[in-house]
Amino acid sequence: VQLQASGGGSVQAGGSLRLSCAASGLFFGSYNMGWFRQGPGKEREFVADIMYNGGSTYYEDSVKGRFTISKDNAKNTGYLQMNSLKPEDTAVYYCALGPGRSVYQVRPLKYDLWGQGTLVTVSS
Repeated sequence: VQLQASGGGSVQAGGSLRLSCAASGLFFGSYNMGWFRQGPGKEREFVADIMYNGGSTYYEDSVKGRFTISKDNAKNTGYLQMNSLKPEDTAVYYCALGPGRSVYQVRPLKYDLWGQGTLVTVSS
């Protein structure tokens, strides 16, 4: 079982990045997916989550309207499209899978599987 996050990088404020989360060794379509981030000197915080079937999504207030979470169960891959990036979005971003059957799974303990993290740096 493996969860591989990728797509991070360095961008200027206002730019965009798309993070990917590739799963292997499990039935991706049966899991809710969440994205979390951990900035320098900060605790890990919730960003967004999506139902196992892609039916519902939920976003943390600071990213609403800028970030879009999605998952392609046929490709065993989830995504986080990040637009209008701000310096305060700088963090290591983690994808995670959990057994939930509703969104608003904001606590890390709700997730069983974690990717290794991918660094996003936004400069002003």
